[in-house]
Amino acid sequence: MELFDLSSQTDTRMERAVLVQLNLGSSKNTQDADEFTELVHSAGAEATALIQGTRHRPSAQYFAGKGKAEEIKQAVIAHDADVVIFNHALSPAQERNLEQLVECRVLDRTSLILDIFAQRARSHEGKLQVELAQLKHMSTRLIRGWTHLERQKGGIGMRGPGETQLETDRRLLNVRIKQIKKRLEKVGNQREQGRQLRQKTEVPTVSLVGYTNAGKSTLFNAITKSSVYVADQLFATLDPTLRRVELPNQQTIILVDTVGFIRDLPHDLVVAFKATLQETAEADLILHVIDSNDEQRDMYRQQVNNIIEMLGAKNVPQIEVMNKIDLSDYTQRIDLAHAGIPTRAWLSAHSGDGINQLLEHLGETFAKNIFSGLLTLPTEKARLRAKLYEDKAIQSETSSPEGEYLLEVKIQQHRLDALLYDEGITLEQITA
Repeated sequence: MELFDLSSQTDTRMERAVLVQLNLGSSKNTQDADEFTELVHSAGAEATALIQGTRHRPSAQYFAGKGKAEEIKQAVIAHDADVVIFNHALSPAQERNLEQLVECRVLDRTSLILDIFAQRARSHEGKLQVELAQLKHMSTRLIRGWTHLERQKGGIGMRGPGETQLETDRRLLNVRIKQIKKRLEKVGNQREQGRQLRQKTEVPTVSLVGYTNAGKSTLFNAITKSSVYVADQLFATLDPTLRRVELPNQQTIILVDTVGFIRDLPHDLVVAFKATLQETAEADLILHVIDSNDEQRDMYRQQVNNIIEMLGAKNVPQIEVMNKIDLSDYTQRIDLAHAGIPTRAWLSAHSGDGINQLLEHLGETFAKNIFSGLLTLPTEKARLRAKLYEDKAIQSETSSPEGEYLLEVKIQQHRLDALLYDEGITLEQITA
């Protein structure tokens, strides 16, 4: 089954697109149009015209009014456009009516974002997640491809049980959706096992989130010395990447680079990527990367926080990372709350200014949750000693004159508390 892909044309030229953005009782600004144009460019199409207008409410037939729909048709003819793209969610009927009028493909904002995600997915899991979201979106639009068939008619040789092409297509879609869900469930279980292992060893997880193109992957590369793909385009990073990072004070964290968020991110995509985004929901800390120079940063901040809340991560501690200070007069600094907890870091992922300062504060933050000291274990607690070795928590070991184990230990406090609880002893009994 062929999915809509703006880059799938056999012609070598870029597809020509007529863009449509209407103000529906709310003030849309230039930045909205700029982001829309950037989305189209990221999908691999050339924006040849941008048609704007104002309506109190969408038209049931064309979303736009009849006069505006005719203007769109004339723009398609004048620019020899291949596709019309709306910066709105269209109903299947509106898409079908518009296609019949303008005689070319019509896509809405959801289809556009799905197409970009389809191009960006690299991992097996990412491709499955995108396909699942595409199939769910397409299932409501099947009739567009089969308007010439309708239902089978009676007659000699035509009677009897059977299904229309539409019904066949819908059944095959449902079969494929079930197959993908099973595969994603298997991949999700594997991801969950990795998460549980990190929780067992109590290595804190720090998740990078932010509006798309805020500089998350650039910051990720700067901190981890990695080479995750970076580009000045929307959704350059789609598949999540995890790296172990050694912080000052001998702290260790797992840093996660995630997909960028965007206004009106399709619900099916959020659902499809739930297993991936679960890394954010279960993180110990969120680094919310924000382009400090963007005039829309307050709106983008709210959009990202809305999705964080949707993922159930509202109560996860968060530090705002004000990125790209090299493009302005901002200076590197850390803003602290009354309790000395960092709430905002000003830095440049590109130049590196302020990154070491952020890492130092992260080390201090996580150090508060770590036990570092000497434990004295009697010989009958050899099993606890073995578990500490399994967790790589023992820095050095000697013996007392009485034969007790003298262990220099560094371990997450709640992991140590759990091990001591299993052994029926308290920390005071082995540190006195």
